[in-house]
Amino acid sequence: MKTVLGIDLGTQSLKVVFYDYQAKQLAAAASSPLDVLRDSSGRAEQEAVWWVDALRSALGQVPDEVRASVQAMGVSGQQHGFVPVSAEGKVLAPVKLWCDTSTQLEVDEITEACGGRDRCIEHAGNPVLAGYTASKIRWFGKQYPGRYREMAFIMLPHDYLNFILTGNAAMECGDASGTGLLDVRTRQWSPQLLHAVDPERDLSACLPPLLDADQVLGVTSEGAARRFGLPAGIPVAPGGGDNMMAAIGTGNVTPGKLTMSLGTSGTLFAYSDTPVIDADGNIAAFCSSTGGWLPLLCTMNCTLATELMKQPLGIATPQFDATLVEVEAGSDGLIMLPFFTGERTPNLPKASASMLGLTAQNCTRGHMLRATVEGATYAIRFGLDEMTRLGIEASEIVLTGGGSKSAAWRQIVADVCNLPVTLLAQDEGASFGAALQALWVLQRQHDRSTSIEAVTSEHLASRPDACSKPDPVNTRRYQRGYAAYQRALVQVIPLFDN
Repeated sequence: MKTVLGIDLGTQSLKVVFYDYQAKQLAAAASSPLDVLRDSSGRAEQEAVWWVDALRSALGQVPDEVRASVQAMGVSGQQHGFVPVSAEGKVLAPVKLWCDTSTQLEVDEITEACGGRDRCIEHAGNPVLAGYTASKIRWFGKQYPGRYREMAFIMLPHDYLNFILTGNAAMECGDASGTGLLDVRTRQWSPQLLHAVDPERDLSACLPPLLDADQVLGVTSEGAARRFGLPAGIPVAPGGGDNMMAAIGTGNVTPGKLTMSLGTSGTLFAYSDTPVIDADGNIAAFCSSTGGWLPLLCTMNCTLATELMKQPLGIATPQFDATLVEVEAGSDGLIMLPFFTGERTPNLPKASASMLGLTAQNCTRGHMLRATVEGATYAIRFGLDEMTRLGIEASEIVLTGGGSKSAAWRQIVADVCNLPVTLLAQDEGASFGAALQALWVLQRQHDRSTSIEAVTSEHLASRPDACSKPDPVNTRRYQRGYAAYQRALVQVIPLFDN
């Protein structure tokens, strides 16, 4: 047996998958939970050591013979986090995560220093947002000036795991484009944005070298092999952000399809051969981890919102679908704006969740749960409209993430977006994508003509029994529901003081 290992460092858990690429089947999978440190300021942090412990725990659940079969590995990680590391490899502070919204002041300062939002987009392709890494760097320098001076490396979460596995510090352009510091057009660091973050220090000296997506980042060190029970000397692919790896894991490596991830956050993205820059800044102009570009919309509240609502409503996971289908499409006019942790699209870091349109008829558990699912889906549907405006066309949505396991939610997506929804046989999009990137890197060591499209075509298959087609009646209802959601959003925005 020969396998490739995919690691996905998520927000709520770390997952590992071992894929037997000769038999074309999973050999093993495991996960370990992660906690998040939150408070009312918008702080969302984790300790980097938790990731290492979680990786060791997840790998420890896998039989020795499977771990011994690994030929290559790749790491997927939550985007935008900030890991400051000293020259000795010491993490200098808790890691601020993508969902941390406590750095809005720093966003404003960087944007002003760069000459405004439009100038940020001009220099980097993206505005500076609270979720991105740039503001976290500036915040760290202000809060911990001594440790800031010690900082030798700026890493992202998946970069840090790569560092632990190989001893090498490097980045790849997909994840790097989520820092707010990369000019996505040229795939080079933007001097203007780096200067806006810190005009007194050359931050480029702290940024690891950028790798092409098909390069070998390094090999597993002897120490990592002992620590994690893996073979020493096996190649480690560059990896990438979780969205970039999910693109690979869903076969979104050529134009023509959309991937929607219903995870803690909600995302919608499409592959492009050329940069896609949104002058309004609603669609993130990211690079892919396959050599192209990945225009993307991200919301901050997807399964996070549904999990939060399930608790007070007393709805257990096995009851989720049955509760949803108790209520007709549109939730009888009940609208949920699911901004429990603020929101990134639209950019409302200080927003909170709200429910509008409660009546004696719709004040039920089922209505509240369905309205939450619909609200999370409407928020992502906005991205479909924006991508269409930017010239991106697609004939299907490939669904991934925890929410994709719900048949009722899959149907809601098909109806809200009026597109067929495809579910793949391998549903761990990001971790499986990391494994497939590793396989691509491994095969290109022997045959440089091997394309990522060929790899995904060979190793991905759909599940016809779990695909959904739009229901015309529900689609019409959701046209009205989506319009009502948009009107509600316009009405409440003034309540959120940015």
